[in-house]
Amino acid sequence: MAPGTDKQRKERLDAEVGTTHKSWHDRVRVALIYPNHYAVGMASLGFQTVYRLLNAMDHVVCERAFLPETNHADRPLVSLESGRRLREFDGLAFSLSFENDFANVLTILQKAELPLSSAHRGASLPLILAGGVSASLNPEPLAPFIDCFLIGEAEALLSDFFECFHPGMDRREFLLKAARDLPGVYVPSFYEDSHHPDGTLAGFTPLAEVPERITRVYAADIGQFDTTSTVVTPHTTFEDAFLIEVSRGCPHGCRFCAAGYVYRPPRYRPLPRLLHALQQGADQTGKVGLLGAAVSDLPDLKALCDFGSRHALQLAFSSLRADALDDGLIAAMKSGRLKTATIAPETGSERMRRVINKGMSEAVILDAAERLVANGIPNLKLYFMVGLPTETDEDVAAIVTLVKKIKHRFLGSSRARGHMGTITVSLNSFIPKPFTPFQWTAMDDVVHLKQKIKQIKMDLKKVANVRVHADVPRWAYIQALLSRGDRRVAQLLLSAHENEGNWPRTFKSSSLNPDFYVYRERPRDERLPWDFIDQGLNKRFLWNEYQRALQAKETPPCPADPENCQICGVCKKF
Repeated sequence: MAPGTDKQRKERLDAEVGTTHKSWHDRVRVALIYPNHYAVGMASLGFQTVYRLLNAMDHVVCERAFLPETNHADRPLVSLESGRRLREFDGLAFSLSFENDFANVLTILQKAELPLSSAHRGASLPLILAGGVSASLNPEPLAPFIDCFLIGEAEALLSDFFECFHPGMDRREFLLKAARDLPGVYVPSFYEDSHHPDGTLAGFTPLAEVPERITRVYAADIGQFDTTSTVVTPHTTFEDAFLIEVSRGCPHGCRFCAAGYVYRPPRYRPLPRLLHALQQGADQTGKVGLLGAAVSDLPDLKALCDFGSRHALQLAFSSLRADALDDGLIAAMKSGRLKTATIAPETGSERMRRVINKGMSEAVILDAAERLVANGIPNLKLYFMVGLPTETDEDVAAIVTLVKKIKHRFLGSSRARGHMGTITVSLNSFIPKPFTPFQWTAMDDVVHLKQKIKQIKMDLKKVANVRVHADVPRWAYIQALLSRGDRRVAQLLLSAHENEGNWPRTFKSSSLNPDFYVYRERPRDERLPWDFIDQGLNKRFLWNEYQRALQAKETPPCPADPENCQICGVCKKF
């Protein structure tokens, strides 16, 4: 929360539905922190889920805090619910969704009047925790600043951790017990890394009686609980929408997608639970967002859309597979008053879709676009990437060609209906991520990425009703650095913090070359900074997938004999 702005704090609380207020008496006091502004944090279903889970524990009180909207260097950071200083809490828990928020963690620690380094914080100060998907992928760039990481899914981690955590315990004794006895608990101070003369990682050694590898913890059956909005507010990007996670994980295996791998195995919520969640949404607001890696894979999606229609709900979908959009599903989506459908071709050419294992033909994409518009869903949002491995100029030009073909189909269907909607193209720079087949590849040069984005924008500039939005390649470079870095990258984070976010000045003054992490392809046998985390994935499978990508081959179907499956190592469905 922005320090010193009591009026704004109270206005936000007054606008919320679902806020939890608990007494501090005889309870463990946790400040749950999203290291970005309020509107961004409250759009995170994971953040809201942790808020609900912690407050569901009788012996815990959880309040929220966010990155301040404005800089008031002389005012301490306070919680949203009670306005108390963060250093008054027993624990500060960071929810980490995006690597580019890592620098904000240091800003918040400073504004909380706490030493940045874990080694310099005494036992009387709050325990600093961190979790979330970014922490589960690669926590090392934040390792010197965090006392303890929770690796995996909150529903399977939090209860055991907070049953063990007591503020009066000796800090090191508690951390040692947690790291030794609780799966998914990673305490960086109990491990030491070493490096070869060429800068590559040589070893990762436990310094205490703790596991050599940290096992990711996940909820095997998400049908046992709901993952929905806890607090609904108009002051967020979803504007009063009630969010429902319908599934977790993805069966399609796109080679660039970290979430598709670390949330394996794919899990779907049963229809009764989803209908109960929809009813909750209907009771609170007229807008409901259905979230999942591929919402259109949900077996009961049509039933949810029918429920939304009967209750006059405006439904939105986080993602839809073009190859799953038949007339029945589209009609059900229309009945849910959907105005904009999002599909992700990712690339323009068939060859590149084989490279990334998208498994979708141009004909399917064009047919989906035409069906959507013909059935009265007027607007399309299309996601594409540039800078993927083996990409050529022809592949980049194919993005423009495909958008124009979609526009042509779009125009024909729109004319028949007498209304022309908008096609929004979202261009994103490819970033190699841990625990994907592309974790070994190099990121494309920022200069080349800028050129590709510029060319696409120029070629689509005069196409009516087509808008193009693109990310900023230099920020994608920072994200790649923080995604792929080892513990030494913490030096760069600290320097960037001291330079008030000026990364060019940080790089210029550092002896550590960031290109080493971003632009360098890794050999197969190199130890990777995140290899100490056991996601249940077979590393050989990931490497073989990388080789198939370089040959533009798609993944073969799952073996007929699931008991002898040797593909990914997570479940018997892959």
